[in-house]
Amino acid sequence: MTDSRPSRRLRQGRASLAISFFVQGAIFALLVTRIPALQDRYGISDGLLPLFLAAVPILAGVGSVSTEHLVKRMRPGLVLRVVQPIVSLALLSAGSGTTVWQLAVALGVFGLKVGALDASMNMLGVSLQRAYGRSIMLGFHGAYSLGGIAGASLAWVGAHWDLPLPTLYAPLVAVLVPVALIAGRWYVDHGDEHQGEHRVDHRSDHRGEHPGVEPTEVVRDGTTVSMRALLPLCLVMAFAYIGDSTVSNWSAKYLEDVLHSSEQLATVPYNVYMVTTLLGRSFGDLGVRRFGAVTVVRAGALLAGGGFAVVAAAPGAWAGMAGFTLLGLGLCVLVPQTFAAAGRLFPGASDAAVARLNIFNYVGFLIGSPLVGALGGAWNYRAAMLVPMALVLMTIRYARSFSPVPAGYGDGHERPRTVDVG
Repeated sequence: MTDSRPSRRLRQGRASLAISFFVQGAIFALLVTRIPALQDRYGISDGLLPLFLAAVPILAGVGSVSTEHLVKRMRPGLVLRVVQPIVSLALLSAGSGTTVWQLAVALGVFGLKVGALDASMNMLGVSLQRAYGRSIMLGFHGAYSLGGIAGASLAWVGAHWDLPLPTLYAPLVAVLVPVALIAGRWYVDHGDEHQGEHRVDHRSDHRGEHPGVEPTEVVRDGTTVSMRALLPLCLVMAFAYIGDSTVSNWSAKYLEDVLHSSEQLATVPYNVYMVTTLLGRSFGDLGVRRFGAVTVVRAGALLAGGGFAVVAAAPGAWAGMAGFTLLGLGLCVLVPQTFAAAGRLFPGASDAAVARLNIFNYVGFLIGSPLVGALGGAWNYRAAMLVPMALVLMTIRYARSFSPVPAGYGDGHERPRTVDVG
């Protein structure tokens, strides 16, 4: 007897995790969009600022690596419940200090804990997707994008009304921390998905009889991850974040300095990018269920590559914005599907795979902006846009890594579910 409906426990876990993604999207946007205000508050020079900004993703990578070992002793859901309030309070501390060392400590804590947060959130998302038996990962990242839009909008309000950072951050953190803590009561960890009316049949995840997959590449004992097998996904993650950081750091400058737009119009591309990212992620899971992850990833890479090409060749500002729109629709699917693919590739060691893969999020972020800036300064910014274009298009070469092996979900059919009849 089969039933394709997820249990109430799974539905609650999905909703609570989406809330966590939303909260983190808002918190991160409130930080990155108010960096100029932080610089002014602490009197940080332009030469020192990049060191502060680079420290955050570097420490986040350390936090992600640490989480791989931490979740061997405690569940990812508990890690997330602990670190998410700390990240929010670190944001408040960064906006409330008076000396540079206080900012350094706050950003250090933020970086370490945001690495653990990103890793644990995606660990829960991967395990929930496996329990659901169909693609839901894009929806979680869509919630993150929605939170980012909300956070950026609130930051704009703070800047418009010239609100001090503590005045902006304190009430928002006072709301978001309790929301995250309450939502955390319903997180679904590994094994928790079996509690409820229906039980997902995971036996197909552990058979290991899939042609073309070497035993060393798909480990089912829950203890080992082959970096050789994970490397293509790591490269895709880095390429995606190189593209993303290019948009977030250079879209306004590119429109204003290269395409000669007004200062006001130059602020639009990133907002358009965020909105199209949200739209793409809102409907992306349906595309994965209908066409499969490989097709969706290839289409996303082609769209993103085309977007960079349009930006590089744009004769004016509006054509440039059309390119950034394509970028949002294309890049939005790559990161969620990369995490999901790691979970499929290592069903017995998905937490370790996600933690290691998450490091390349920060690698891409660190490389992308300086790379484009250096090429633009030494060459020209139009030509510089062709480099992230080429890297994103390389994703097509690795698209086979997104094949639904060994799990069958997301490839035009659902895994069977068995009813727990006791």
